[in-house]
Order: sequence, then structure tokens, then C-alpha cells
Amino acid sequence: MGIIFQKDKRSGITYAYENHAYRDKEKKQSRAKRKLIGRLNEETGEIVPTDGRCRKLSPNFPEYQQNCTKSQQDNDEKKRGRVPNTQTQRQFCGATYLFDEIVRQVGLEEDLRASFPHDYKSILSIAYYMIMEDASPLYRFEKWSLLHRHPLGSGISSQRSSELFTGIMEDTKMRFFRMRFDRCAQDEYWAYDTTSISSYSQANNMVRYGNNKDNDLLPQVNCLLLFGQTSNLPVLYRMLPGNVSDVSTLRATLHECLTSLDCKSPGLIMDRGFYSKENINELYRTHSRFIVGAKLSLSFISKLIREKAQEIKSWSKYHETYSLYAHCEPIEWDYEQVRPYKGDTLKEKRRMYVHVYHNATRRADDEESFMRKLRMVEKELKAGKSEDEISPGFRKYFTVKQSKDGKRQIVANDTAIAETVSQFGYFVLLSNKEKDPIRVLELYRNRDSVEKAFGDIKGRLNCNRLHTGSERGMNGKMFVAFIALIIISHLKLKMEQQQLYKQYTMATMLDELDVIECFNAPGHRPYVGEVLKKQIELYTKLGVTPLHTGASLG
Repeated sequence: MGIIFQKDKRSGITYAYENHAYRDKEKKQSRAKRKLIGRLNEETGEIVPTDGRCRKLSPNFPEYQQNCTKSQQDNDEKKRGRVPNTQTQRQFCGATYLFDEIVRQVGLEEDLRASFPHDYKSILSIAYYMIMEDASPLYRFEKWSLLHRHPLGSGISSQRSSELFTGIMEDTKMRFFRMRFDRCAQDEYWAYDTTSISSYSQANNMVRYGNNKDNDLLPQVNCLLLFGQTSNLPVLYRMLPGNVSDVSTLRATLHECLTSLDCKSPGLIMDRGFYSKENINELYRTHSRFIVGAKLSLSFISKLIREKAQEIKSWSKYHETYSLYAHCEPIEWDYEQVRPYKGDTLKEKRRMYVHVYHNATRRADDEESFMRKLRMVEKELKAGKSEDEISPGFRKYFTVKQSKDGKRQIVANDTAIAETVSQFGYFVLLSNKEKDPIRVLELYRNRDSVEKAFGDIKGRLNCNRLHTGSERGMNGKMFVAFIALIIISHLKLKMEQQQLYKQYTMATMLDELDVIECFNAPGHRPYVGEVLKKQIELYTKLGVTPLHTGASLG
């Protein structure tokens, strides 16, 4: 069941219908039944119930009492139309006006209104607060609300914000994600990564001890994020238990993309932490496009580097832009698929492209650093440390022996050292669709957008420590943070394109705009105070229609 909005072109009224999908067994087709539940109030975003003949239901009508919240009933008693100001106010509006324009440009307001018709303004207002007041807890929202113009226009108490978070349901979130996915380019690749978020909660079942990427001694939850490489906007996130490893998350994510988002051929870019034979087979099985990092220690990769070393470092493979050699080698992947319904295992050959890169500068730096560490380990062994006391990664390079006279001898494994040094400067990416090694490299390097997004979630959006006790409350807060992340990501892209980071950080840029005021007077529409030329130029560079002194706000 979902809600569908349809606008009447003659009257200009937008009606809301309950949509019930079912399957017609006779025609073997999907069908839907729609029931009119009300008309959309364009100003508040609320659904005003009707009796089915375009007339507002009487407050005494039984269906009105069932379908309306108390706030809706209170609003219905008031006269329709724009409500005039009843008090004189001065509020800051420059930064929130910028956010208003961004959410319209990227379609965020439309998607939130369709998914959360009663709460979308509250969600946007809290998202604005999280961006602008990065280190402040949510209980200070009401004070911020008095000083700033924002979509809701009123304060939200701590209790109300908790109710809002717990009221964000999973099916409604997925409806929103589908709408965001529909705005993506069909051939877009998504950067795919996870991070750990520490939590103090002891009542949340998802909080577990695991591989904490911040090196905290706290339990954690894991957050998985898909970030569009063309749109430069986040598309989807998932919250996972803290003890789930990166390599085990792929199957569920692919299932979610294929079913919930109805994506026929997802394209994923992942680091080598997600590489496993099972994951590659799963990507082939689901007809997914992928670019994934791989370890040099894999047998087929180390063999390829040994056999093709001279060809990889040939003059024709050198690319001056990136100061490295790039080589593409097509191979056949041994694909396996266990088929329980047939009781067998399907084995086939699948085409794969191994992209090998070599950077001479990186090789020299890595070799020097490696040799210094070897000398340090050798000194520790000579000083009397046992092999078990040194770093596990360096044990294979030395053997400790005792001579006949009882003296301690340290023997270096020159073969192992030479084999390790021979791999310095190389890195490898695997793909099943992309043949051009430079395009693959550029797509993979753009994957750092998801790392920056995690930095924004933990830093600017103050989610590095989760204090919410319930699982639903945590998921709801992370959803609002995800909305704020969409706004931040678009803003960062515009600042990078216009080279604004040479003059501003995001915080100083928002501070520059936030000082613009609007004035509310009884019986009049709000109007804008003084706007400087510098602020007008900022709006223009950010792709937003500038505010002007004396302009009225809707």
C-alpha cells in the first residue's frame, strides 16, 4: 500500500489516493485499486481529507476522526489561504534559503513530500540544523529555530524529535530510495563502502563489538553507503550490526538493489576489502557491473605481473597525466554457481579485465620504507627479541639460529625479501565491463567521494557517537543525517566546480550567507534585509537565484 498524488489540470488541486496493488489471477497481471483520501495542502504538505466529491469532510464525520491527526483537525478549522504574520520577528535566512533552493534543484523536496507528506518539513528543518550547528545536540534545535527561518517554521522539542525518528518506517524509506534511484543515470557506477560508528547504547541489538575503523574501544554499528559517481550524490544507505564484516555485506546489498530498487544491472566500485571469490561470482550471477581492487598476493595476479612485467612497463603504456604505466589484460574467470534447485554446481568461463598499474615513484618510496623497517626488525632480533615478539608480517623475512658456540645468528630470507620488493609500485583493479585502464582508474579514484561522505556523517553531522537507545530511533536519526548528506554533497560539488575552497571552507561560506536577515511584520509577507554584492556573487556561483535587498519571501 502506498500514497499516490495526482493533480487535476482543470482545478489545479492535487489529490491523494491510497494505492492497493494486487494480482489478477485470471488475467495473470498486476492491478491496483485507488481510494481517494484527501487533497494536498500545497503550503503545509498535509493531506486534508475529503468525502470523495471534492468537499472537505465535516469534523463530525466518522472518517474524518479516523483519518485525521489532531493537528490536521486544528488546521482545518482555520480559514484557507496564506496565514498572515501575527508578530514582528527578525530571523536569519541566508543559509537556509540556499538549502531550500538546493533541495528543489536535486528533487529532494518532491521526493520527501511524496514519501513523508506529514513530516517532510520537520525532516528538512532538522537536516538544516545538523548542517549548520555541527557540534550541537538536538535539544538546542528550539533555540536555533527562533533565530532562523526554516521549512517547519516552529520549534521541535527533544521528545518530538525522538517521535519523529522512531516514526520513520522501513517501507517508507525504501519508497524514498526508489524515487532517488529513479533520478540516477542508468549507467551510473556507485561507490560502495562501509564505516563503523561507535555507540554508547546498551539496549540496541545492532550495537556489537567489531573491527572499529576509528580504533575506538567501544561497540559499534556499521553503515553501508552507495554514492553515485555521475550525480555526486548519495543514493542509498543501510545500517548493519557492528560485528558484520565488509566482505559479507555484498549479497544482501545486491538483493536490495535488484528487488527493492528494481535495478537490472547495478554498477559497483569497491576497494579490495570486498574482494572474495564468492563475491565476484555473486556479481556475475546478478549481471552486475563492477570495479574492485585486488591483492597482489592472489596467485593469478602475481603470475600475471611476473609474466607481463616488461610489457606493463613499456613506453606505450606510460600515461603522463597520472605518471604511471597502465596495462589491461583480458582473462577468463572460473565462474561457479551452486544451484540447490538442481542439486549441482554450474561451472563456466566468464570474461574479466585485469588492469595493472605501476608507479615508479611509489615503488622507490615503498622500497625505502620497507628496508628501514627490515633494519629495525633485525636490530630487535639481535637485541634478544624472539621471533614471536616481532610484527607477524615480518617474521617470514628472518630466521633466528644458534651457532655452535651459543651465539645468536640472524639470517635474512633474501628470496622472500626480493619477491616482496618486486611487487612494490603495482596495484590492480578488476572489472567485467570496462576495458580502458585509465577510465577504470578515474572511476576508482572518484570513490574517495564516499570516504568524504563518511567524514561528513561522523564530523559535520555529529554522528560519530550514537546515543539513541532504540534501533528505530537510531535508524531514523541516520535517515535525517542522510538527507543532510545529500545537501552537503551537492554543495561541495558546486564549491569544487567554482573553486570556492580557495577562499572558503564550507563553514565560513555558510557563515557569510547566514547573516542575511528577513523581517516579519503583522499583516505583511516577510521581506529580506540588506544583501551585499559579495553574497549575491556567492549565490550565483552556487547555482542559486540570489536574494536581493527588500525582496519578499514566500
